[in-house]
Amino acid sequence: MTLLADLLSTVFERRYRREASEGAEDGRPLTEMATALVGSAGETSGLALAREILTRFGALDDDEKLAFFRNIASTMNLDPETVRATLDAYEESPSKATYRAFAAAAEPARQEFVRRLNRVPGATGSLVEMRADLLRLGGKEPELQALDLDFRHLFASWFNRGFLVLRPISWESPAHILEKIIAYEAVHAIDSWDDLRRRLEPTDRRCFAFFHPSMPDEPLIFVEVALTKGTPGSVQALLAEDRDALPAEAADTAVFYSISNCQAGLASISFGNSLIKQVAADLSAELSGLSTFVTLSPIPGLTKWLDQVGLTWNTDAPEHMQALAAHYLLNAKSRGDLPFDPVARFHLGNGAIVHAVHADADVSDKGRAQSGGTMVNYLYDLPRIAQNHENFANTREVVATPDVQSLAGLVTLPTTEER
Repeated sequence: MTLLADLLSTVFERRYRREASEGAEDGRPLTEMATALVGSAGETSGLALAREILTRFGALDDDEKLAFFRNIASTMNLDPETVRATLDAYEESPSKATYRAFAAAAEPARQEFVRRLNRVPGATGSLVEMRADLLRLGGKEPELQALDLDFRHLFASWFNRGFLVLRPISWESPAHILEKIIAYEAVHAIDSWDDLRRRLEPTDRRCFAFFHPSMPDEPLIFVEVALTKGTPGSVQALLAEDRDALPAEAADTAVFYSISNCQAGLASISFGNSLIKQVAADLSAELSGLSTFVTLSPIPGLTKWLDQVGLTWNTDAPEHMQALAAHYLLNAKSRGDLPFDPVARFHLGNGAIVHAVHADADVSDKGRAQSGGTMVNYLYDLPRIAQNHENFANTREVVATPDVQSLAGLVTLPTTEER
């Protein structure tokens, strides 16, 4: 059945391409074509129209793209009066018909527009790029932020965990995939092919990525893993050129030392939680000796926060740096009483705890600039992840080991007059 489905899909796709290529180019303005697509009833004509919209949109400059987004946001918006009327009708007489009417009124036409664009084979990646343009150009315009919520709503369904495929990335993976791993690495830059090889080929190194069936050559997010004995406290030591590889069977710890989102157009679509849990489960099944799952994570908001509260650091005093970092991770808050640090929000929200803080852990220029070289281990205690996640979601409590709590207690914030 799968082979037959593939053959039929190929036949229909070739037929569609032939019919589309034989058709005359649509000379209407792009916004008029968008309106026509939403009202289109014919499948073949709709596919041709959607393909041309995607092609022409890709050729627009930034000003033209912004004008297109603004037009879609306004002309395909909700009609508040219709929404209110259909909601009143449903409230007065709940039924299949009144609910259908309300559901139709409560969904803006631009969602159906995006769905119809996605009917074109291979269009999902183009729509991800379209949303990246929207995020880049839309700024704080309320109407465009609302339009983005429509993209997010659709993408949350199209890219849910059930559709994602976890693939190991190795030195034997196709070159075009390896090139993208180099390009998308966002935490610890990969300087060369030799550097990439050191992260993929040794027996104590792993890399995993999520892919989507509609974007088989585009990683969505990937994690780099080091298999070690004990918990590491230096990324330079972890990635040293002259280190001796450890037999995988001898490792007791899996270290997630770099997690990189690859697609700007999938911002706020969360994959990291599922990725870490799936990789931890797979590694546990492969290597029975693994008992500890930790990160070695940057602390990107530390320098900014220290400046805000008037604290100074002394990189020549390791315990002082550790104490500042520990206090920051446990006590610095942003909106909603969430941790100030974005990486902390991510891992604590996933059910991890603050395990250990290390000074001189990242002595690169980037590491020094963002956190004075400090890094943190977040511990993923697999049996307790779900409970930790629930506690953090309900109380915002930052759970940490006694050692980290003791370090945090060494710091006293200056008063307003002292700043």
